[in-house]
Amino acid sequence: MKIIEMVRRFLLIDLLEGMWVTFRHQNPSDLVTEQYPMNRPEISDRFRGQPRLVKDENGKLLCTACGACALACPEKLIKVGSLRDPETKKKVLTDFDFDLGRCMFCGLCEEACPSNALNLSSGYELALYTREGLELGKDQLENGIQGKVYDK
Repeated sequence: MKIIEMVRRFLLIDLLEGMWVTFRHQNPSDLVTEQYPMNRPEISDRFRGQPRLVKDENGKLLCTACGACALACPEKLIKVGSLRDPETKKKVLTDFDFDLGRCMFCGLCEEACPSNALNLSSGYELALYTREGLELGKDQLENGIQGKVYDK
């Protein structure tokens, strides 16, 4: 039994069997390559991508600056700044920072929001060369990150 095992190791029989399985399943007619910039992939309905602050039909932000999203975030990457309006005595959102470089896209911030003001949209083109561009401010969360459009 030991001699057979040594011969199998010496002749690399296990490696050859594994390579045979790999090459057997690589029929060129079965391979599919997406031509990405020109043909966009179909995104699932439940995909969580780029965070967005939602506006109502009048163009006003729905965020009440309650901070529930910041409390629900397991990574503590959301910072909500607010001031109290002296006339209405309500909080007004002044600053909203979202560090996308540390985000796990878990959706807990979206679920915790009582006014449905934070939405993880279907935007998936978020790649950059440095982490500095992944710190989103209030205006970027309102308008979204504008990606490069490729011609066909």
